[in-house]
Amino acid sequence: MASSCQNLILALKDCLKYSDCVVKGGRLPSDCLKNHADELPEECQSLRKATFECKRGMLDMRKRFRGNIVGSQYEYTPRTPPAATPSNPEADIMP
Repeated sequence: MASSCQNLILALKDCLKYSDCVVKGGRLPSDCLKNHADELPEECQSLRKATFECKRGMLDMRKRFRGNIVGSQYEYTPRTPPAATPSNPEADIMP
């Protein structure tokens, strides 16, 4: 039960890492999560809320017997990083 929120946390980290706030804004993921939450995509906002509910469920005494349902059934699949585009495509061509 202690790691029932782990998949949600990993998905939130992954979503923050590839969000425009971090990539284009040059901010830290923690800064985007705390101060710029309204700029995050819908996916990150819903993962943030689900992570909060999952952590809250871990402290709820009623759910200790039933189990924390919020995060236990979430499957996390990591994203692949975007391919880096070469800055000078002519330099990559060998004659």
